[in-house]
Amino acid sequence: MLLAQAVGVQAASVTVEALLPNTVVLKINGTRKTLRAGDSYEGVKLISADATVALLEINGERRQLGLHRNITTSYQAPEQRRLDIPRNERMQYITTALINGNSVQVIVDTGANVVAINSGQAAAMGINYKETGSPSKLETASSLVDAWTVNLASVEVGGIRVENVRASIIEGGYPSTPLLGMTYLQHVELRESNGVLSLSRSW
Repeated sequence: MLLAQAVGVQAASVTVEALLPNTVVLKINGTRKTLRAGDSYEGVKLISADATVALLEINGERRQLGLHRNITTSYQAPEQRRLDIPRNERMQYITTALINGNSVQVIVDTGANVVAINSGQAAAMGINYKETGSPSKLETASSLVDAWTVNLASVEVGGIRVENVRASIIEGGYPSTPLLGMTYLQHVELRESNGVLSLSRSW
């Protein structure tokens, strides 16, 4: 299992080459780019423009720039976290998650609509599912079992934290290992290559 985190500060050299109403032609780090109001490129966003000046946002800071004027500044590239999970001999992707602050092993399961936890594990994690959850029935391979829908305060995998995650607490021993389903996975980017599943997210 490999965890990667990337964050960088890059220099941005910006020159205004042409101005039109709500449109500007910029040279950004040597690359010519046409931006319309609301567009962004390499951390530079055009707020507005007229025939004399462009209002740009660079690293959250707004600057006015006239025709053929240049500005050199720095901006922080988006932070990205990535977790690489190797597939085991049972063709499963297993990793460690923090569920409401509790460290547990989970199976990454894109076929599961929600995060799924059995009742014993939920009780051990202090999840009062019978008091806070909505009761329902869940059909398993062998029977119809009681289940409760709850909202978990947080689920974190590889430093990628998602709050208010819907989960199903299932009465009995299924699943034996919690399933990390789509109510968490929809918030991350998933890529699978050569037996390794990568979870990533940018801020």
